[in-house]
Amino acid sequence: MLKKIAYLFKSDVVMFVSMCLAIVSCIIVPPSAQYLQYIDFHTLILLFCLMLIVEGLREQGFFQKVGNWIFTRIKTTKGLVFSLVFLCFFSSMLITNDVTLITFIPFGILILEMAGLTPKLCLTVTLMTIAANLGSMFTPIGNPQNLYLFSISHLDLPGFFMLMLPFTAVSAVLLGVFILFGYRQSALEIHIGGSERLDKRSVCFYGVLFVLCVLAVAGVVPAYLLLPAVVLCVFCKKKTLFKKIDYSLLLTFSFFFIFVGNINQMENLRAWISGIVQHHERMVSVGISQVISNVPAAMLLSGYTENINELIIGTNLGGLGTLIASMASLISYKHVANRYPEFKKKYLLLFTLCNLVFLVFLCLL
Repeated sequence: MLKKIAYLFKSDVVMFVSMCLAIVSCIIVPPSAQYLQYIDFHTLILLFCLMLIVEGLREQGFFQKVGNWIFTRIKTTKGLVFSLVFLCFFSSMLITNDVTLITFIPFGILILEMAGLTPKLCLTVTLMTIAANLGSMFTPIGNPQNLYLFSISHLDLPGFFMLMLPFTAVSAVLLGVFILFGYRQSALEIHIGGSERLDKRSVCFYGVLFVLCVLAVAGVVPAYLLLPAVVLCVFCKKKTLFKKIDYSLLLTFSFFFIFVGNINQMENLRAWISGIVQHHERMVSVGISQVISNVPAAMLLSGYTENINELIIGTNLGGLGTLIASMASLISYKHVANRYPEFKKKYLLLFTLCNLVFLVFLCLL
């Protein structure tokens, strides 16, 4: 039993902690039918459907094909790094920051090796990771906390874009400055081997489902219609995709919904936490994100303030800083650590310094 608990803790720390918090809160507030009201099924449905569809596109090699097309046209070192970084920046707006890093970090490391830029690997992967975390803040579907906070806010899509546009624009400029001064301009030529041809019908199939998801996020298509449509279509197309979904993320959301719901039943504790959070939503969410990551921070704090706009900004900026501020950042670290163990310390140092620079600039904004 202890071994199973230890394995669960190692495999997904955030889910394990959220489960423990939910269990403790259930002891204080006994389970009842009211628990169903705690859970935001709309967010869970959208998250589940998006993960299915993006995984389908990834299996088709769609994102790899896009990357290959870009890099066959690169002629300089700065052009290569710029393409790698901004490929992550813009991709994360549509396919989430974690899927972006899962897809493009191994690909980017391979490209850097082919170009003889291994000495710059730590800095480049750091910038790619920051780009994915910051690019994802521009859209409601860019990361899980945006999807959740957007669903409980009173924002429409244009309003969300305008809220995050200044931070996204400044992030792009900062990334450009780092590339401009961090790399020499030298000629290079990269030869990428031919990849398998895309199954255009499959890509269009998943593309249509993706558009349906976006319409559901915008409130045009009801979530209760989206779920059976996506499940049925994907099951008929490729049912093995259901095995590749990150169910631990869905469970983490569910556990936090229960925990926050139960905490809200404790009036004295709720009033105390609300007093701390209100009027300081942005900086409190940035600070808490450094310890428990920005997705749990968003869910934890959302029950104690009505100023959801500040939470959206704070939890997105809170993805900068420590390695666990955004759990997606661990994906990049694992790839670097596994391929180049000798780079671990250098990567952590560069990652932390660069993240702090971005965090300070964007918080001042």
